[in-house]
Amino acid sequence: MFSLKKWFLALMVVFFSGAAIAELSPDEVVKKTADDVISAIKSDKDIQAGNKKAIYALVESKILPSFDFNKICRLVMGKNWRKMSAEQKEEFSSGFKMLLLRTYAVALSKYTDQKITVLPMKKQKGSIVTVKTEITQASSQPINVDYALSNSTGKWLVIDLIIEGVSMITNYRGQFGTSVRTNGIDGLLKELKNKNNAA
Repeated sequence: MFSLKKWFLALMVVFFSGAAIAELSPDEVVKKTADDVISAIKSDKDIQAGNKKAIYALVESKILPSFDFNKICRLVMGKNWRKMSAEQKEEFSSGFKMLLLRTYAVALSKYTDQKITVLPMKKQKGSIVTVKTEITQASSQPINVDYALSNSTGKWLVIDLIIEGVSMITNYRGQFGTSVRTNGIDGLLKELKNKNNAA
């Protein structure tokens, strides 16, 4: 399970616009935006004060567009995705997006003074590459975060975060798979809805 603190550290790096993604290589995207996101958060007093409306707007406009959300939904649902109707897929995508939105919004409010180092990128082939980073903070050991990016849509988008060896995709696939086995797909959809409504 990812902690909110580690979620934030990872999310600082994926705070960029679609235009930037289209123009840069994967490691350039990560390196450039690491500085941009920290600067943006430091200059936004509403976010620093924990204004939920401002944080949600920031996540909605700047973070979520950097993910290949359709691919992530397919990956986290695994074989269950093929069993879902079009309506169930739409409902799941909406509920999962809101879940991530809430998680990221809380994580963004936890910023202190972390620093990000993008490690040298080894030559990789194929449409999916990994960018490795190291996040340091004064009070604890560095945290290793890998970003899997795919260009299957014509621009580099994040499809997975691996924080200290724990994959976001694997983490959610395990949670959702358990829910489906216990309560079925409709049960998972109801669970997502209840969690989002409660928040």
